[in-house]
Amino acid sequence: MTTQFPRLFSPLTIGSVTLKNRIMSTGHDTVLPTESRVNDALIAYHRARAQGGVGLVVLQVSGVHESARYTSHALMATDDDCIPGYRSLAEALHGEGCKVFAQLFHPGREIMETADGLLAVAYSASVSPNERFHVMPRALTVAQIADIVTGYGAAARRMQQAGIDGVEVVASHGYLPSQFLNPRVNRRQDDYGGSDEARRRFLSEVLDAIRAATGPDFVIGLRISAGELDAEGLAEDEALATVAALEDKLDYVSVIAGNSASIGGSVHIVPPMTVANAYLAPVAARFKARLNIPVMVAGRINQPHEAEQVIASGQADVCGMTRALICDPDMPAKAAAGRQDDIRACIACNQACIGRFHRGLPISCIQHPQSGRELQYGTPTPAAQRRQVLVIGGGPAGMKAASIAAQRGHSVRLYESGPRLGGQAALAQLLPGRAEFGGLITNLQSELQRYGVEVSLNSPVDRALVERLAPDAVIVATGARPRRPDMETCGAMQVLDAWQILRDDAPTGRSVLIADWRCDWVGPGIAIRLASAGCRVKLAVNGTNPGQLLQMYVRDDLVAQLHRLGVEVIPYARLYGHDDDTVFMQHTASEEAMLFDGIDTLVLCQGQEPDDGLLADLDGIDAEVHAIGDCLAPRTAEEAIFEGMRVAWML
Repeated sequence: MTTQFPRLFSPLTIGSVTLKNRIMSTGHDTVLPTESRVNDALIAYHRARAQGGVGLVVLQVSGVHESARYTSHALMATDDDCIPGYRSLAEALHGEGCKVFAQLFHPGREIMETADGLLAVAYSASVSPNERFHVMPRALTVAQIADIVTGYGAAARRMQQAGIDGVEVVASHGYLPSQFLNPRVNRRQDDYGGSDEARRRFLSEVLDAIRAATGPDFVIGLRISAGELDAEGLAEDEALATVAALEDKLDYVSVIAGNSASIGGSVHIVPPMTVANAYLAPVAARFKARLNIPVMVAGRINQPHEAEQVIASGQADVCGMTRALICDPDMPAKAAAGRQDDIRACIACNQACIGRFHRGLPISCIQHPQSGRELQYGTPTPAAQRRQVLVIGGGPAGMKAASIAAQRGHSVRLYESGPRLGGQAALAQLLPGRAEFGGLITNLQSELQRYGVEVSLNSPVDRALVERLAPDAVIVATGARPRRPDMETCGAMQVLDAWQILRDDAPTGRSVLIADWRCDWVGPGIAIRLASAGCRVKLAVNGTNPGQLLQMYVRDDLVAQLHRLGVEVIPYARLYGHDDDTVFMQHTASEEAMLFDGIDTLVLCQGQEPDDGLLADLDGIDAEVHAIGDCLAPRTAEEAIFEGMRVAWML
């Protein structure tokens, strides 16, 4: 084992439990459970990370009371029937040398949905509305509080019976314990409000109930936002004072930031790539300086060297590296073996992890589609017969198909017509705040090299070449080109597409209108780029809002930047045409005309059209032919990489 990360791979004792290293997978919803129970899919998901060497897995939240069902797919620990599932999960992780804690949870007013689609009756410390979900809660009665406190204790007892190593009370992100702690939310004047001590009573009783139900040797931790980063949220000094006051009831504290109740605060639940790596380590350090219990921290800790520095500098004792482990479950083992160049680094796109959760779909990763699909796509099986495979196109789809096919033992050649690999990802990384998207290319190139794929650049392919090479299978991944829609034109206005802007093909005029049909990250990214360069920018979106198709934290972060830069946003806008200095659009709801005068440059963000000419030319060729990615249908990198994996898996 390497000594490059000596502190990261040193053991740590928390209460009665010793972790083999300081890498943690924090609690995160996977949407894998069914009927509110642990199932084989969830076990396989966490086992993959345990096999990859993580020291601690903290499970996703488990509801402690019927009023805690914040989604239709939440795990529940409200009756003894849940114990066998948790036991199977604990045994699976223990078998890999990994410890496991369970999060105990009540959302309070932070209710997203119910199973039948009706709005839930939500409860909180007081009748204080949630801004983000527009929920108006009821104030809990003293009897209801007692019932919920009992639920925490009973849930902890079930976890202990199942062999789980400890529990973590979730007081982060403005959930129910935080709602009691926060004087701007908790306006009670009884035993649970009116003073700092009274506002802490609920959490104190919860911790006492858990200890009474489990005994002195069971690990009890607390997750709390060290500042909810919202004007109405819990402040850092309030959170720190709370933990200090309750420290004797805790074995550790896990520090995070943000809240669920507001748009700005919720961005920090899963911060996008515009947020700095390990940005909460200095905050954790202030907790560690005051407390005598271990301090854990998360928040964009993406690489082993970042975690090593956090621990070596004394800022925290354990690093949550959840998205890094979703992207590469083997990250700890690779780091321990000195193979950090082989680590598939997370790019914080939020697309298939939290993005799929917000769509009610099981978790995955755009770079590692096996995540969340371990039962179907676990370890690649060797091919039954070695075949000659030709991959045409070096974008994300083609690169993933080539690497997986070669990993399975096929002889693989990849031909790219341009001078470099990466496809549209090479353009995506040029947008403001999207530089990490280039990591997708770096990661895929590393996979190609590792598995011995023969790569030919500046090598266009036609039918004649395919016939000369005579492969057994051809994978066409030729991508897409910018769409130029038909429109009425009667002037000489400068018209550019997004790709031309990113390649700096031509300077724009000072007054720019961006016609954004796709409503993804391209239009807002171009707007931010041009506004930052001094242009007056209008962003006209063919949807209800900018970034409508994006994961909400990424979208909201982009919208915040647009607002700060003074970009004028026009929703419900369909491009119709232009003359010398006027862009003609149509309101998609009213069908009425919208005219924008004084425009120098029209920028088209109108999506892509498939570049599928070669696919048609190969019709009838003596080889198995597959089309993947944008040449099949323009979508996103997630679909492209998934299809590359899936096709290569079947060869």
